[in-house]
Amino acid sequence: QVKVVESGGGLVHTGDSLRLSCATSGLPFSNYAMGWFRQGPGKERHFVAAISYSGLMTFYDDSVKGRFTISRDNASDTVYLQMHNLQPEDTALYYCARKGGGSYYLASDYEDWGQGTQVTVSS
Repeated sequence: QVKVVESGGGLVHTGDSLRLSCATSGLPFSNYAMGWFRQGPGKERHFVAAISYSGLMTFYDDSVKGRFTISRDNASDTVYLQMHNLQPEDTALYYCARKGGGSYYLASDYEDWGQGTQVTVSS
């Protein structure tokens, strides 16, 4: 019923850019904040960015601030993550999810996770 599908990942070189997309359906998209998380090999899932239901407020982890931009298009129920100047440490499986109650920064406060899209940055 509820679908969250990430796309746009790939294999890139250090310094390259990618734009990830998160297409949603089956939920009142414009009523919910959305977030991006990532999980590198052998690491825990970590907050990347989030955006309020209106798009007015955005939140970023310090590791991506100034390089990544989260945005949303409520007309198409889609969230984006524009990534610039990618580094090898950005290599991870990137997930999109709907925020539930609580913190913008904690994965445990999100619901309706997608399957993830892989970003690999070679040096």
